[in-house]
Amino acid sequence: MTTLMFILGIVVFAVGLLVSIAWHELGHLSTAKLFGIRVPQYMVGFGPTVWSRTKGDTEYGVKAVPLGGYIRMIGMFPPDGSGRVTARSTSPWRGMIEDARTAAYEELKPGDETRMFYTRKPWKRVIVMFAGPFMNLVLAVALFLTVLMGFGIQQQTTTVASVSPCVIAQSQNRDTCRKSDPASPAADAGIRRRDRIVSFDGRPTGDWNTLSDLIRDSAGKTVPIVVDRDGRRLTLHATIATNLVTRKDSSGNYVKGYVKAGFLGFSAATGVTRLDLGDSVTWMTERVGDAVDSLAALPGKIPALWDAAFGDGPREPDSPMGIVGAARVTGEIATLDIPASQQVAMFVMLLAGFNLSLFLFNMLPLLPLDGGHIAGALWESLRRGVARVLRRPDPGPFDVAKLMPVAYVVAGIFVCFTLLVLVADVVNPVKIS
Repeated sequence: MTTLMFILGIVVFAVGLLVSIAWHELGHLSTAKLFGIRVPQYMVGFGPTVWSRTKGDTEYGVKAVPLGGYIRMIGMFPPDGSGRVTARSTSPWRGMIEDARTAAYEELKPGDETRMFYTRKPWKRVIVMFAGPFMNLVLAVALFLTVLMGFGIQQQTTTVASVSPCVIAQSQNRDTCRKSDPASPAADAGIRRRDRIVSFDGRPTGDWNTLSDLIRDSAGKTVPIVVDRDGRRLTLHATIATNLVTRKDSSGNYVKGYVKAGFLGFSAATGVTRLDLGDSVTWMTERVGDAVDSLAALPGKIPALWDAAFGDGPREPDSPMGIVGAARVTGEIATLDIPASQQVAMFVMLLAGFNLSLFLFNMLPLLPLDGGHIAGALWESLRRGVARVLRRPDPGPFDVAKLMPVAYVVAGIFVCFTLLVLVADVVNPVKIS
C-alpha cells in the first residue's frame, strides 16, 4: 500500500507539472495571437509527439518527455543587414546566429511578412514574453491562497507544549539538566503545559513570532505574562534569562548560528492555522523574498551539492532540488501518516513553490529564457527612443540572434547544473521526514 501511495504521489506531481507548463505556454500563445503573430506550434513536453491536433494555423500537442514545453512563433529574429536569412558562415559563433535566424524563418508562408514576432512593437513583444512567467506567478498566488486561507499551514503557536526545567544553551547537544544549570524562568513563573500565552509585558501575543521576538528582547527584565489556562486568565511574572539561542532572520525563520538573547524556557506547540487575506499576502511576500535570496545564493550551493552527489557530504534541506527530487518528495507526502487534507495542502504548496520558481527563473535577463527576450525588446525600445530624442536615424530592431552564442553558453551551464541536481536527487535525495 505504501509503494502504491508513493507512486500515486509521483503521478499527481507529474500531472501538476504538465498543467503548470501548459499554463505557462498558454500565456505566450494567447498574447501572441492577440497581437496577430502566427504560432505554428503549441507543445507540452519534448521529444517524440504523443498526440497532436491542428486547429487554425496552430498545431497543439503533447510530447513524450514532460520536462518543459514551448510555442514556436515565426520571425523571432529579424533578417541580417543584407536582408538574407539563409547565408551560412564558416565561423562557429556566426553560424549559431545564422542557424537561429534561419530556423525563425523556416515556416514562413506567403502573407506572413506582417505576422512575424520581430515586427511587433517592443512593448507588445515584452507582453508576449512576460505572459508565460506571469501565468506561473498567477497560478502560484492562487495555490498559495488556497492553502493559506483554505487548509491552513503548520505554525508554531503561543500554546505551551512543554516547559524546560532549566536553562540550557541551545548550542549544547543535550536535553538533561545538570545541578549547575539554573531553573528556567518559565518553570519559576509557574507556566504549565497547555497554557496559552495571551500577552507578554502588556503586549498582545497573537502569533509565535511576535511572542518570540518579545522574549528575545527582554533579557534581564521581570515581565508580567498573562496566560489562558482552562478558560481562566492568570497573570504570572518571570525574570527573563539571557541564553544562547538559535539565530532568526528578518522573516522569523531559524537559520544557522546562535545569538545571545532573552530566554523564557518553553517549547511552543504546533498547530494548523488558517490565515486571513492580509496575513496571507504578507506570508507570500516573505516567501518571494526568500525565493529571490535562494536564487541569488544558488551558485554558492554548487560545491555542497557536488559533495552530496559524488562525495560523502550530507544533502542540506535547502539544497537545490530538481523535478526528480520534487517527484520523490510528493511520493513521500502521499505515504505520510497525516490527515489527507494536510497531504493535499503539502502537495499544493509544493506545486505553488514550483510555479513561483518558474516565474523567477524565467525572468532572469538571459537568453534563451523569457527574460532574455524581454531585455532585448527593452533595449531596442531604449535605443530607438534615444535616436528620436537626438533626431538620429531609427536604428531598427535589435537583433537578438547576435546573442545566441551567449544563449548556448547559458543553456550549457543550465544543462550541467540540471544533470548535477538530477544525480544528487537520485543518490542523495532531499527528504521531508
